[in-house]
Amino acid sequence: MSSQLALVTGSARRLGKAFALSLARMGYSIALHHRGSVTEAEQTVDEIRALGVDCLPIRADLTVPEKIDFLFSMVDEFYAPLKVVVNSSAIMPVGNPRELELHDWDSALDLNLRAPFLIAQHAAKRMTAGGLIVNISDIGAQKAWSRYPSYTVSKAGLESLTKMLARSLAPEIRVNAIAPGLVLPSDVVTAEQWQKLVERLPLKRAATLGEITSTLEFLIKNEYITGQTIIVDGGYSLI
Repeated sequence: MSSQLALVTGSARRLGKAFALSLARMGYSIALHHRGSVTEAEQTVDEIRALGVDCLPIRADLTVPEKIDFLFSMVDEFYAPLKVVVNSSAIMPVGNPRELELHDWDSALDLNLRAPFLIAQHAAKRMTAGGLIVNISDIGAQKAWSRYPSYTVSKAGLESLTKMLARSLAPEIRVNAIAPGLVLPSDVVTAEQWQKLVERLPLKRAATLGEITSTLEFLIKNEYITGQTIIVDGGYSLI
């Protein structure tokens, strides 16, 4: 059993899963949060336990504050102290500012921005011996993606929140963000659209999962970094 615990939200699949597996390989026990991807969560738990570390799946809707309370009641079931939190859960509603429904605005802000704030509050109470919070942002935080207004605003807010938390929670807790560019195609773009986006990049390819997770490993190992957003975008921010 590991002597340290990592909580990764949205970690049943996609990039969140890659973060959870990376932390497991580093020897952390994993609190594996998901919203409803039960089958995928079970598969990920099996993969993590095969690495010889403890892993507990926790299902919770993070847009409901009481469910975040529940999430941490389950985190407290681990014997290992909480040392790393990765806020990876996010949704990306589609709709330009003229058409976006209020529900889509609220749901994105509730999950992508309010939940990381509430999670940080809970984590800070438990990280009395120090720890690291990493918020997963997006290169879109620096863009004016009019097709995804609630998403881009939430990610811009998340980067601002990262700085505020880093200052407020220092010196015991460090808070940073990772802003990936193109990694995995989303459900809201076609294969043709994705390829066009990739071809525009200076590096002409999407990132590998390892290139994103190695950034998390870097932030864990370098304990003199806080309040920063590390951009890993293949040059997307240059175009």
